[in-house]
Amino acid sequence: MNITEFAKAAGVSKSAVSRYFNDGYVSEEKRRLIEAAIEATGYAPSVQAQNVRTRVTKLVGVIIPKLSSESCAREVEGISQVLSEQGYQLLLVNSANDPKKEVEYLELFRSNRVDGVIFLASVFTPLHDAVLKKMRVPVVIVGQEYKGANCVCHDDYKAAYTAEKLMLDKGCKKPAFIGVTEQDKAAGQARKDGFLHALSDNGINIEKSDMQTAEFKMDSGYKRGLTLLRSGRRYDHIFCATDNLAAGALLACREQGLKVPEDIMIAGIGDSQLCNVTSTPLTSVHFHYRTAGIEAAQMLLNSLKRESSIPRTLTLGFELEERESTEKKCETV
Repeated sequence: MNITEFAKAAGVSKSAVSRYFNDGYVSEEKRRLIEAAIEATGYAPSVQAQNVRTRVTKLVGVIIPKLSSESCAREVEGISQVLSEQGYQLLLVNSANDPKKEVEYLELFRSNRVDGVIFLASVFTPLHDAVLKKMRVPVVIVGQEYKGANCVCHDDYKAAYTAEKLMLDKGCKKPAFIGVTEQDKAAGQARKDGFLHALSDNGINIEKSDMQTAEFKMDSGYKRGLTLLRSGRRYDHIFCATDNLAAGALLACREQGLKVPEDIMIAGIGDSQLCNVTSTPLTSVHFHYRTAGIEAAQMLLNSLKRESSIPRTLTLGFELEERESTEKKCETV
């Protein structure tokens, strides 16, 4: 089938078809007609994509934000377990926490034949929205909620609330916070909101100067921890949005001559291996990352089998792993 024949089958002009396949403007009505025709005919404008909608390739694209991330590794392990059992292979790409690269990889998988995409997301921009609307294969998003897509999430808000409340219940009253960008709605916004809600429920206020924003790196947690500790304010605990930040804050406390947990308590989120190998084992929230990968892969398989066309969001539970960093009761200083 050539483009003229396809346009006739879709009931649109040849120029509309051309614009659609070259990311030009097409009205929503014409877009629906073209996509319905693709579904019915398997038409594609290039040899590379001739088999669209006609046969499966047993390839799934997986976009991860960081190769060195333990949480990502655990999620990919779960994804691989499920998909390999069904004969699928993974095409794994690393965005290095760069939203532009995420969009590039989504475009790559949209243009090159894969059966589906699992996206371990961090932030969403208008560019993400544009390309996600044009995806011709099922997409499952892990770690963030996204309207209109199948998602597997963690309860970031409640996890942060629970970790902060633990330290407050032990007598802490002078909080500090090290978080990440609020563009990340899960790790950044939801965890900060949970932390602040725990303070509010306990009648405790916090100044903006007591809250720092860091990158997703231990070194950044260390630098932000030093900023807090050198401010002249006295803190009895620090809540950190990730374990890497908590480990960095622990180093900063040690450098400033503070003992953990005797002088100051620290807690994080993620329950990484790092929590058990620091000089003081870190209290952290355990998320079921491997289970998230398993559930995401199963969601994708269900979409491929067309068992359900209604997008859903699955929110997983968590456990608080209390360790030495919060074992002793705070004393007001």
